[in-house]
Amino acid sequence: MFAEIILPVPLSDAYTYSVPPEMESKIRIGSLVRVSFGRTKEYWGVATSISGGAPDSQYQIKPLLEIEEGTAPVTELQIRFWRWLSEYYICSLGEVCRAALPFSLTSEKPPLSKKRRKKAEAKQQTLIPPNPLSALQQTAFEQIKDSFLSKDVCLLHGVTASGKTEIYINLINETLKSGRQALYLLPEIALTAQITDRLRAFFGSRMDVYHSRITEAAREEIWKKLREDGSPRLILGVRSSLFLPFSDLGLVIVDEEHEPSYKQQDPVPRYNARNAAAVLARFHNAKTLLGSATPSIESYHNAMSGKYGYVRLDRRFLETELPSVYPVDVKELRRKKKMKGLFSPLLKEKMEQVLQRGEQILLFHNRRGFSQTLACKQCEWTPRCRYCDVSLWYHKQTNRLICHYCGRTYQIPKTCPECGSDELKPWGFGTEKVEEEIRKLFPQAAVERMDSDTTKKRHTADDIISRFENGETQILVGTQMTAKGLDFGNLSLVAILNADSLMNLPDFRAYERAFQLISQVAGRAGRRKTRGEVVLQTSDPEHPLIQMALANDYEAMYGRQSEERRLFRYPPWFRIIFIDLKHSKENIVSDAANRFAQILRISLGDRVLGPDKPPVGRVKNQSIRRIMLKIETGASTVQLRNLLKQTQNNLLANVAFRYVSFRYDVDPL
Repeated sequence: MFAEIILPVPLSDAYTYSVPPEMESKIRIGSLVRVSFGRTKEYWGVATSISGGAPDSQYQIKPLLEIEEGTAPVTELQIRFWRWLSEYYICSLGEVCRAALPFSLTSEKPPLSKKRRKKAEAKQQTLIPPNPLSALQQTAFEQIKDSFLSKDVCLLHGVTASGKTEIYINLINETLKSGRQALYLLPEIALTAQITDRLRAFFGSRMDVYHSRITEAAREEIWKKLREDGSPRLILGVRSSLFLPFSDLGLVIVDEEHEPSYKQQDPVPRYNARNAAAVLARFHNAKTLLGSATPSIESYHNAMSGKYGYVRLDRRFLETELPSVYPVDVKELRRKKKMKGLFSPLLKEKMEQVLQRGEQILLFHNRRGFSQTLACKQCEWTPRCRYCDVSLWYHKQTNRLICHYCGRTYQIPKTCPECGSDELKPWGFGTEKVEEEIRKLFPQAAVERMDSDTTKKRHTADDIISRFENGETQILVGTQMTAKGLDFGNLSLVAILNADSLMNLPDFRAYERAFQLISQVAGRAGRRKTRGEVVLQTSDPEHPLIQMALANDYEAMYGRQSEERRLFRYPPWFRIIFIDLKHSKENIVSDAANRFAQILRISLGDRVLGPDKPPVGRVKNQSIRRIMLKIETGASTVQLRNLLKQTQNNLLANVAFRYVSFRYDVDPL
């Protein structure tokens, strides 16, 4: 007997090994096996097929070394899902395997004991029934179920605080009662903490939380529980939850489906969990519900074209009004010398009123650090990273300059290396500067900052959210992680400090993202009985996108952006694929990229654009050239993957290009 084995390495899709006679009765598809690889290495891999005929191979076929006994940890449906990810996102099965399996399953670490698993499962608590739905929620609930009769995917377009979570809970409850499993996806780990207790009250020990910050032992426990038990369970997690061994998935919920955090950037596979979730659900004959107050243009297009079901929930729970939004022209205020620092007079006045009432404030700015950089007052020199083509951010708390691409830190120069001046001043501002100024303005207020600098440790994000939720913190300064579905009952004022920075990006999605962020951040205010307020600071309050956001007019934003994308061949009308070639020498990567694009044009014609330098043309001392493909949505992914891989292999056969690396990003965000 011979077995095809997927190994967690970024090389071939599978490798052939012989099965020793004593192992023939133990091996099955999905078994975890230990094999030798190369001259000295050993890996644990997954058996994907077993056959009796000897393969046609010019190499010596090695035998399996060991098989983990018991239930195969990987299902055939999982392997099918892995193959789809590999084909669609242009990567090897080994790279998918490496991302999918918990480290403990492929290491020498002993598996979690059954005694410990039973002890963990024995923990119970008093459960409460789901809350009764309002008339509007009940109507939406029934409409979703009706759409599932004819559609596999439904988009729930509900304004912020409309009660989408209650609808999710009722759908999950019905799914578990029917004997099937449910998966509830969130875009950020930080969001799982706030909703876990709420869901645990309904589903008790039938629910598990799965993400990268739980321990390896806990991840393995959930994996084995699903594989060996198969009983109706709810998994609450982030994108990595898609790789769990579900046996009978009945419902997948993708909350905040528009969020870019669903897109895996590094390492490979660079998949979008929202799109992959719908494919996984289809493999299980399950249904997928996408939820958002500001849907992605792709999802809304699919709903309007009839591919997805569509349900609208356009009023808040308890009939609370959407917040009042006050645009502030900071450019005019500065011209009249009426604004010093980061906060407009109106915002200062509103903050004073809110603090006097004992309510809370969220200050949103989508840049961490103290200032965007330092600049010489005399010659305008700015420090740049030696390894990346970007300016360095100034972090006052650590008194260092930091590259936000490679993470390297630099000492602050005492004088300008260009002109010798000692007048180096911060330019621009980040959340650290916002926090400093707000502490000076309101020294008695309890202030906290929530960004990637303050949430590096495992539980810090949960702690910050908990303190704000409990009223211990009065003012929260944060980046986009504060905009993702958090629910604070006493938050009455939200300020967006620089709306212009959200729009001025070299990205075809910039306006869509800006609209979503403004709407989502604004939606944090006044989510109970009191109407909230939003102060939106901008240099151009008459900008069409700002006006659409003020009116909460999603349809106008969609109509304008959809037409532009159709004209210029962007999603949802076309698929975008970025191909980044990297090398330490700029001339080599330039020649390789030009040759690669030239070969591709023979088959793909004007679907190939570039190569060009991306916005950041050098990262970690690697020069980059980018080729963009614009491919029709109905084109074969398998044929395209084969063409790209064959072209890549032919190029790498040239000695001059041997060390050029390739990075494929399908449906980039």
